[in-house]
Parts: sequence; structure tokens; C-alpha cells
Amino acid sequence: MGLDNVAVRWPRTGRFYDPVAPAEFVDFGELAESPEVAAPTAALAGYIAKTGSVRATAYTELVDLLLGLDGVLYATEAAAEDEDPVIDPDGCAWIAGGLERFVDGHEREGELVTFDTVGAVLRAALTGGRLPEQQLRWLDGRLDALRDDSGAAPQWSFPRSELAVLAGFYRRCADRGFAVYADS
Repeated sequence: MGLDNVAVRWPRTGRFYDPVAPAEFVDFGELAESPEVAAPTAALAGYIAKTGSVRATAYTELVDLLLGLDGVLYATEAAAEDEDPVIDPDGCAWIAGGLERFVDGHEREGELVTFDTVGAVLRAALTGGRLPEQQLRWLDGRLDALRDDSGAAPQWSFPRSELAVLAGFYRRCADRGFAVYADS
């Protein structure tokens, strides 16, 4: 069983959240049908267009690393305080913004996003910031925690365009006032 992030109406009006009609994401289907788009990007865009949701399991570690928190796509903080695992529209904007900045920052690393390129992009971003030594130590700790017992890195391999589509899903939710329900 995996994690789905489902676009829902915000705020909820009854006992349950109403899913957003996939028609709100129909333009993602145009990208899915474009022949020059990488297959994983097309698959994600097509799934969003058909369902108004994202199968988020594959992205959880990466998003948590990029945004510096744990359980972002699981909406764990929301679940603790509201009892519903929901990312509100402001949270969707925050996720989208973080992903958009990463996708832009990754351009110089090329089109394939891997564990190593993620580390390079994040190191470059932190080096120019405040307290770079402290932040780089934090980053190294986060990266080391993602390695398995033998020290092997996660086998991430995403086209940069796939992460742009993922960001686009959360941006659409934010811009139209939708929330995202974390269904696991």
C-alpha cells in the first residue's frame, strides 16, 4: 500500500473531504500525450489528469530532504493537530515553491535527478546562505540518514521534468484553493 495525495475541496464542508474533479487537472493530460516528454513525466502527468491525485510514495524521501521536514507528503503535522492528514492550500504553495526552486537550481546538474545531484544542488544553495557550516553539517546528517546499512545511497532517478509536474500539481492546488488529502 502506498501514499496517494488527493486534491480535495477546502475547507471541508461535512464529515468528509470532497475530491476535486479530475477536470481541474485536464491540461496535465496534454503534457502526458506529448511525444518529447520523458516516460515517467508523461505517466505522472497522465495520472494527475485522470485522477486529480499523485501517487506520492516515490517522492516522500526526496521532498522531505528538500523541505527539511519529515512526513511532508503524509501531512503528519496536520494529522497530529487536526486529526486529518491534510495539506492546506498554503502548505501546497510551500511544497510547490520548494520543488520549483529545486527544479530551477538543478538545471546546471542536468535533466536526471539522483541522490548525488540532489546533494550537489542543496550544498550549492546552503554554501551561500547564513551559517553555511552548520547548515552543511545538517545536510550531511540528513544525507547519511538516507543511506542503507551498507552505506549505499537511495536509487533515486527522476527526470527533472517529472519533479516540475509534481510541483505543478501542488501549485495548481494552491492557486485554486484546494487542499491535499494524504491517503495511505
